[in-house]
Amino acid sequence: MQPGYPPQQPQQIDNNMTMSIVAIFLFWPLAIPAIINASKVNPLIQQGDYAGAQAAAAESKKWSKWALIAGLAWIAIIVVGCCLLGGLAGLAGNSGSN
Repeated sequence: MQPGYPPQQPQQIDNNMTMSIVAIFLFWPLAIPAIINASKVNPLIQQGDYAGAQAAAAESKKWSKWALIAGLAWIAIIVVGCCLLGGLAGLAGNSGSN
């Protein structure tokens, strides 16, 4: 550290922990690596490894996005499937009463 210069503040990097935790409720198999990578970001920043922290944050974001996409797609498939099955059951029930 040079005399007369204030100590450098650590670089702020978003660890994406919030998105990872939300993703665990939608599709947990992909959210687990997201949480693991998100938990690596702050210790890497404290060690001064900003490149490693950036990489861990990027991995966390990637896994979180995939978990969110997979979870929302799964919910959409279930909703559409239930609507189709309900509609078919309604048609089958009405055809027997004619």
